[in-house]
Amino acid sequence: MNTHNKDANDSFKIQDVGPTKMKFVQEHLPTKSGFNKLSSTSALSDANWVLVFGSVNRFSERNFASQLQKRYPNAQIIGCTTSGEITGDGVFDDSVHITAMQWQKSQLRFICKPVNSMEQSHALGAQIANELVAPDLKGVFVLSDGLNVNGSELVEGLQEVLPNTPITGGLAGDDAKFTKTLLLNNDQIKDRIVIAVGIYGKDAIVTSGALGGWKPYGPPRRITKAIKNVVYEMDNKPALPLYKMYIGYYASELPSSGLNFPFAIMDDKNVNVIRTLLSINAKENSMTFAGNIAEGSTVRFLKSDHDQLVAGASEAARQILLKKVDINDKALAICVSCVGRKLVMEDQVSDEVYAVQRLLGMQTGITGFYSNGEICSGEDDSHSLLHNQTMTIAYLSEHNS
Repeated sequence: MNTHNKDANDSFKIQDVGPTKMKFVQEHLPTKSGFNKLSSTSALSDANWVLVFGSVNRFSERNFASQLQKRYPNAQIIGCTTSGEITGDGVFDDSVHITAMQWQKSQLRFICKPVNSMEQSHALGAQIANELVAPDLKGVFVLSDGLNVNGSELVEGLQEVLPNTPITGGLAGDDAKFTKTLLLNNDQIKDRIVIAVGIYGKDAIVTSGALGGWKPYGPPRRITKAIKNVVYEMDNKPALPLYKMYIGYYASELPSSGLNFPFAIMDDKNVNVIRTLLSINAKENSMTFAGNIAEGSTVRFLKSDHDQLVAGASEAARQILLKKVDINDKALAICVSCVGRKLVMEDQVSDEVYAVQRLLGMQTGITGFYSNGEICSGEDDSHSLLHNQTMTIAYLSEHNS
C-alpha cells in the first residue's frame, strides 16, 4: 500500500490494492445503539474505504471517530451527517450506517479541503478536480458541508476540469434544521470541509442515475432579476408574492413549506434541474434557493406526491440498468436523496429506497443519506449538476477478473 499524507486539513492518500473484485460489508447501529452492540472485530478489517452516514447527534458522540478507526485500521474513513440514513432495510433517523469496502483492482485517492468562504466554492471545486485528474480516472465521489458551500458552483468547478467524468455525492444534512452539518475525515469531525474520492483503473465501474418525479404546473416564468441563488423577480414582478399566490394555503408556513413546491429550471420543454427554496426575505420580496438560478432562465413551479416520487426513484435506478451493467455482479449503490422528498413522503419514505433495490437487485448493497443537495451526472454520466429534490444513485463496482 502506497500512502502519502498532507496535513490534517488537506489530506491526500493513494491506496493501491491487489487482484479479484471489490468486497463490502455493511453494519448498522439503530437509535441509541453504541459500537458495543457490534461484534468485537469487523468482518472486513482490511477494508481500504469506509463510508459512514449518521445523525448530527451520533457524529457528536464521544470517541465516535476513534471507535471507527479501531474497527478499520487500514481504511480511509469518510462520512457526513444526514437528515435520514438510507439502508437496504429502509430509512432510519438518528442511526449510524457503515459500509466498509475493499477495492481489489482499482486505486483510490482521497482529498479533503477546507471551505474558506462560499464565494470560493467554484475555485475550490476546480482545485480538487485538478488534484484528482488523471487519464485513468473513472469517477469522483464528493461529500460537502451542507450549509457553507454554494453547491452549484462547487460542482461547476469540478465539472469544468473533469467534463466527461461521473461526479456523484451530496451535501451533508442536519435533520432539516439547517443550522450545522458535520463531516468525518478519519480521526476528525468538523464542518466547513469538502471530501472527494477519485476512483481509478480500467476495472473500476462508476456510473449513476438521477430523477425527481416532480410534475410542473402553472405557466412558465422567466427569471428577470437574480443574483446567483437569490431570485428577486419573475416576469418583471416581485418573486415572493407571485410564489405565495401559487402555493396558496401553504404560504403561511414558508419557508419550510417551500420544500413541497420546488422550482424546475427548464431546458426547452423538459425539466433540466430542480431547485429547493431555502429561505425568504419579505422585505426584499426575494427567495433564496439551494443552488443557482440564472437570470434569464425559464422556471416552472413543481408539485408531487408519494407515488410520483417513488416512480422517480425507480427511473433513476432504470437509468443505471440501461448502461448495461451486469446486474448479477455485486455492487454498491450510494443513494443521495433530498430532505424535501422525505418531508413529502413522511412515514412512507422507505418506499423510494425499496423501489431502487427492486430494480438493482438484492446483490446490490444500499447505503446513502437524505441531503441538503445531491450531486449526480445522471443519464449520460458526462454532465454533473447539483440537484435538489432528486433521488440520485452512484453505482460502484469492479469488473470480474
